[in-house]
Amino acid sequence: MIVLGLDTATPATAVALLDADAPASAREARHDPAAGERPGHTAQVLSLAHALLADTGRTFADVDRIAVGVGPGSFTGLRIGVATARALAQAAGAEIVGVSSLRALASGAAHAHRGTVLAVIDARRREVFAAAYRNGDEIVAPVAIAPAEIGSVAGKNWLAVGDGALRFRTDLEGAGCLVPPDESPQHRVSASAICRLSLKAAEGTQLELIVPDYLRPPDAVKTRP
Repeated sequence: MIVLGLDTATPATAVALLDADAPASAREARHDPAAGERPGHTAQVLSLAHALLADTGRTFADVDRIAVGVGPGSFTGLRIGVATARALAQAAGAEIVGVSSLRALASGAAHAHRGTVLAVIDARRREVFAAAYRNGDEIVAPVAIAPAEIGSVAGKNWLAVGDGALRFRTDLEGAGCLVPPDESPQHRVSASAICRLSLKAAEGTQLELIVPDYLRPPDAVKTRP
């Protein structure tokens, strides 16, 4: 099975290609916007996917499964990522599987930490999206929470990773969490992890059931005139 994975839950655009017969050999490409640069999800996600497929001599027709990070995360990013994944799955006749972006973030960091991993994505509005995992099991369900309150869900010596952990390092370390250096790749949501986690699903999900997990109301809510 050839799996194309993508995640746009954070400002970064991450895309990976994985052969299920050799999951350790997944290839990943990503675009991380520079400081002050806007996220490039719209321009980058298909471009990165095309490049990965071309590098391996494949086309979208060779993809058996699309794996997409469904969040929580950036509202705009998630809409772009999920819409793109659904369109690709429909066009290629491929299966589609949604994966928690928080679980993927924790999974990518777990190899370097034997204990609990707290995945933390910046939610803006002085909040973070957070969830905790130990040995692949979810022990704290995803929640939107103020960084100052992270001690109510986090434990001592938990490894905290993600752009939310970087932005609110002081709050997390004050709660007893361990935060890797800013440059650590553990803070990135890995599209390869998205691919590998999708393999746990025996079959794909109905297309219309793949929707963004916003976890809280959008920043802009329509009001009646």
